[in-house]
Amino acid sequence: MSKLLVKAHQPDSSGRTLCITPQSAGWKYIGFETFTLNAHQKLDLSEQDKEMCLVILSGKIALIADDKNFGIVGDRESLFDGKRPYALYAPPGTILHIEAKGEVELAFCTAPKADQHPPLRLITPDEVGMETRGQGTNTRIIHNILPDSAPAGRLLVVEVYTPGGHWSSYPPHKHDRDEPPQETQLEETYYHRLNPKQGFAFQRVYTDDRSIDETMSVENGDVVMVPRGYHPVGAPHGYDLYYLNVMAGPVRKWIFKNDPAHEWIVKK
Repeated sequence: MSKLLVKAHQPDSSGRTLCITPQSAGWKYIGFETFTLNAHQKLDLSEQDKEMCLVILSGKIALIADDKNFGIVGDRESLFDGKRPYALYAPPGTILHIEAKGEVELAFCTAPKADQHPPLRLITPDEVGMETRGQGTNTRIIHNILPDSAPAGRLLVVEVYTPGGHWSSYPPHKHDRDEPPQETQLEETYYHRLNPKQGFAFQRVYTDDRSIDETMSVENGDVVMVPRGYHPVGAPHGYDLYYLNVMAGPVRKWIFKNDPAHEWIVKK
């Protein structure tokens, strides 16, 4: 199995089903975890030296962050019900207290603290930007949870819905050089979910010199890590694909470069 592919496992005692750290990934910035909680199960999350973004993938939770009680948050029964998510941005050192109100799925995204961080805030569905990108079989729906236009230290977080038979992150693009304004260096994780869940999709990660060139079959709950290189995704007919992207790097700006061999697709 590819070293870039991480498989989910059954929930541990805390409900954790995935755990990626900078140490396990062999990179510098991104941490990513997922949790599946049963009704009334409690979970505390905190990172002293990292900023955090909690995304409520599905279900409802009672949420307290430090001494601020946000009440019951969450509005999606399923990742594929068409609704935008609730999320929470938290600066380093914030302690999140969570109690599941029914079955809940959560994603916990982290990055090392920057020089400055905005205050704690709840991101409501109305604040999540929605857009359609591409055309034809390159069309996909974007939910901008924490784009580079929103305040944060390093984290960028976005959801993408790719209909069955469509391509995404396409034409192939990369963001692995710290050379703004031409390109920025951003590590990236892709957390994949499929509907129906027995489906699969494909993701390729490759560099210009082919020092990385891997094509992976991804199943429901898998993560693909993109340390560098181009990274297109294809969803087979009959299976809609969701993925949650987390990006972080030295500059909090998403500036990408298309693979020159395939850029004609968006220029025709």
